[in-house]
Amino acid sequence: MAFTQLSPSQVERYSRHLIMPSVGSNGQRALINSKVLIIGAGGLGSPVALYLALAGVGNIGIVDFDTVDLSNLQRQILHSDQDVGKRKVESAKETLEAHNPEVKVTLHEEPINSSNAFEIMENYDVIINGADNFATRYLANDAAYLLNKPLVDGAILIFDGQATTYIPGKGCYRCIFPE
Repeated sequence: MAFTQLSPSQVERYSRHLIMPSVGSNGQRALINSKVLIIGAGGLGSPVALYLALAGVGNIGIVDFDTVDLSNLQRQILHSDQDVGKRKVESAKETLEAHNPEVKVTLHEEPINSSNAFEIMENYDVIINGADNFATRYLANDAAYLLNKPLVDGAILIFDGQATTYIPGKGCYRCIFPE
């Protein structure tokens, strides 16, 4: 069900967005009604998920099958000491809902692969890939391309990072890096 009017608490929560001409109430309603899938709840997916929830994205899906390890805590801001040993998707959901109780978090506690990528990704408006391997990067690209979905792809190596947005019909990851 699409939100058509902001509640008083939403007006207060998102007041800084509402005064921005580039967002305003129409933009905030669009965020609240949007569905974003994040592949990976680690070093890249953690801050992305948190900021999307804080910004008011209404539906966030998270794909991850790993557990929180003590060595994750220095860079994965969704997780804390009490989450060590817990599934990353569960820890992520708890943190996101604690920061914004209105966000709906859908968990996909499984590796994304060629058997389930379309089924997982088809219900989202935007796909964000924060996985740390090339196989998942190509899979996310190929599925987003075939589903005609925008893909935001992030990568990091030591102190260098990059983020690229692929708009349907305007190119793709595989277009740039065929192999």
